[in-house]
Parts: sequence; C-alpha cells; structure tokens
Amino acid sequence: MSEKITKIRGFRFAGIASGIKKNSKKDLGLIVADRPVNAAGVFTRNLVRAAPVEVSSERLKAHKKAQALLVNSGNANACTGQAGMDATLRSSEAIARALGIEPGLVLPSSTGVIGVVLPVEKIVDSTERLVGSLSEDGAMEFAEAILTTDRFPKTASETFKARREEGAILGIAKGAGMIHPDMATTLGFILTDVSAPSSYLRAALRRTVDKTLNRVSVDGDTSTNDSFYLLASGVGMKLDDDLKKRRFEEALFKVLLSLGEQMVSDGEGAEHAVTIRVFADTEKNAKRVAHAIGTSLLVKTALFGKDPNWGRIIAAAGRAGVRFDPARAEIRIGDD
Repeated sequence: MSEKITKIRGFRFAGIASGIKKNSKKDLGLIVADRPVNAAGVFTRNLVRAAPVEVSSERLKAHKKAQALLVNSGNANACTGQAGMDATLRSSEAIARALGIEPGLVLPSSTGVIGVVLPVEKIVDSTERLVGSLSEDGAMEFAEAILTTDRFPKTASETFKARREEGAILGIAKGAGMIHPDMATTLGFILTDVSAPSSYLRAALRRTVDKTLNRVSVDGDTSTNDSFYLLASGVGMKLDDDLKKRRFEEALFKVLLSLGEQMVSDGEGAEHAVTIRVFADTEKNAKRVAHAIGTSLLVKTALFGKDPNWGRIIAAAGRAGVRFDPARAEIRIGDD
C-alpha cells in the first residue's frame, strides 16, 4: 500500500473529478509551486509518444523550470494527431491563465485509453474549481486523481540530514499496466525542498531511475505516456557539497525504490512480486541476466504456478548474451 505523505515546502496539490472518468471518480490533478522552480524529467523511449509527452519534454528542454504539473487520468491523448496536440495545449493554457503564469511553465501529463482525443472542454470547465482546491494537504487527492487501473495510490516520503540541515522528498506515482524497464515507467512526480540546479536534478534523476524504476517489469510494455518529473522548491537545504548530494540521492533512491515496489505489487493480474538478484562480474552483465530472467514468459508461468522450475531460470540466463560457466552457476529460490 501507499506510504506516509510528508509535506514539501513550496508546493500545493489538488485532485478533483472533471467528468473524464465515469462514476464521478477523480480524474484531474494539479501540483503548483509557489514560484517557478528548477525541474527535470525523463520520458518514454517509445517512438509513439503522446501529445503531453511532446509538450512537456519540449518545455522542460527550453525553460529548465516549471511551476505547475497538470495531470488527467482516463484518457492518454496518444495517437490523436493535431486534435490531441491542440487539446493538450489548450488545457495547459487554461491552467496557466487561472494561475497567472506562463503556459511554458505548465507540464501536462495524461494517462488512460489510447486513441481518443482528450475531452479538453471538461478540463477547461473544471479549471477554476481545480485551482480553488489547491492545498498543502492535498497530496492524497492528487494521488487518487492520477490513477487508472491501479488498486491504490502510490506515495513515498523520505527526510535526510547533512551539515545540520534537513531536506525532504515526496514521490507520487501511478502504474499497474504497461510497466517495463525502459526509461521511467508510468507517471511519477517527485518533489523536494532542496536547492539545486536543473542540470544536477536531471543527472540525479537519471542515475536513480536507472537503479530503480528501470529495473521494474510487469507486462513487458513501455507506454506512450511514461513521464517522471523532479521539481525542487529551493526553500531548504542547498546541495552545495558532495555529502549533501550523496544524502539527497540516497533518499531519492529509497523513494523511487518504494514506488517501484508498489507498482509491482499492484501489477495488473499479478499474484506474486518477485525480486531477482544476480551476482556477476559487472553491474551491466548482472542487469542483462536479471532482465532476461524477469521478462521470460516461461519463468513467469512457473512463478504463477508456484513451480520452482530452475531449468527455466538457467535457460533464460543463458540467452542474456553474457558469458558464464553454467557448471559453476548457483540458483537459489526462496528467502535469503
């Protein structure tokens, strides 16, 4: 289940029902910073990219800053052509007007059904109510508003100390299907109160994502909408030395690892969450072998059937493209 939520200074949250989803479920979320803040993001490597991915990645590349994260669920707005692009631009412009900020500081995200144009009128008509709902205590409402097939919201928080200063990180994510280790995996929003340049935030996010979310696989599919953001309000600890940066990245690792584990446990149709540990001569080789085992359909069916068929594991490892001596390989199944 989702973990505790720590307030992050400098951010407000909202989550409401706009009518995109049926049954009055929350489907529109908003995170707003008190001012433009340094930001970073990583996006899907799928060649088919949704309109909001194109818009957000270009805006981040141009400005290196953001002030609002607008997220809708129930509609991916992917494979929707110019009409979908126009809908994304119009929805983010409506939020920008309501907040009194530049449209380029609004980063939109969408998740849901592919191939249907975003019903932008529902978002525009809900803008005033959404902005009016913003609160420092609204993180859970936001977390609920971004869900699709998820069974529960996914949140994780960490605090850390260095040089008698304290920092905090909050992560909110969604993901239960189309989860595969290629970039960032589903939608995620990481907020922190530290002060750091966008270039460092981008590098830290990429390093940490590669060690956590890029090693998660549920169904082998990489989405058209995968996006992960890191925003720093800058009101807290200044990451101006190696110790502070190390403590920050240790906390960021814990947050992303927790979010990844929650995604696995909430995978569509999943009945087992399995950790694969591989010991090899290099991290690169270990990762390749683990990936081959984790994505093997034969291994997955064995796990589903509670059949400890180690032959399928060694066979999957053998096709990973990593040279090893099968006679010296050890396979252990069960608790450490």
